[in-house]
Amino acid sequence: MSPLQSIAGQPVESVLAIARQVGWEAADIALQFYTAQSEAAPKLWQEGDDPVTAADLAIHRHVLERLQTAFADQPFGYLSEESDRTALTLPLPEEWVWIIDPLDGTRDFIDHTGEFAVQIALTYQQRPVLAVVAIPAQQLLYWAVQGQGCYRETQDGTQTKLTVSDRQEDLILVASRTHRGDRFQQLLDRLSLPQQIYVGSVGVKIVAIAEQRADVYLSLSGKSAPKDWDMAAPELLLLEAGGRFSHADGSALRYNTGDISQWGCLIASNGPAHDRLCQEATALLASLD
Repeated sequence: MSPLQSIAGQPVESVLAIARQVGWEAADIALQFYTAQSEAAPKLWQEGDDPVTAADLAIHRHVLERLQTAFADQPFGYLSEESDRTALTLPLPEEWVWIIDPLDGTRDFIDHTGEFAVQIALTYQQRPVLAVVAIPAQQLLYWAVQGQGCYRETQDGTQTKLTVSDRQEDLILVASRTHRGDRFQQLLDRLSLPQQIYVGSVGVKIVAIAEQRADVYLSLSGKSAPKDWDMAAPELLLLEAGGRFSHADGSALRYNTGDISQWGCLIASNGPAHDRLCQEATALLASLD
């Protein structure tokens, strides 16, 4: 992937520095709510599969305000999970679009597992070119820029470049503890991935692959599907760590297309067995239809 030369006419380094700072600030806000949650139940605005807490809304407001202030003169669009989408015309008309998940893994935040993340991606012509994923409970931030690699950053500024594993056999699947329909469970069973670890947020799952703790992640839509903000930042992290992320037919994910849902079967992997996994998943899904 060729290195990104500039972002809307600005130096990549300056845009990245702001995005990383905003990511750390958002992580601090999340931790404040997370700590308070141990003393009182989180305030929910919506129950069910997609709960919204005060933390989601506070982080959403902070990230949007910081980015829009920092880039007031730049041609950026903004799409957040907590955006009022009735007030937006989708797809957004801008070529450069920030896609934000203020709290990916809200259910894990509520359940106090620590497996939640703040995800910020900048896309250009429907593809991610800059990404920040902060994991507040671990006090870690991960970032990637097209062509520059994937890095883990600690609060003292120490940065470590990450590279996925080279495993081709005995692959380790990272999966959710919940969100498994019958069809998806059958797919996982037939793919013969007996080694599995379970975590919440998509961002935390993809970080596990970048950190070589896992090798494969799959998503299969049913009545609903993951959204742009679930995938945009994690995808770039994985690609820049040397992995692959695609639909089961091998096609690339696209963002800000007008439909915020990422339908179908998505496969993320460390790379060596990616084509085989795509072929097997496609054949298995056809047999399950």
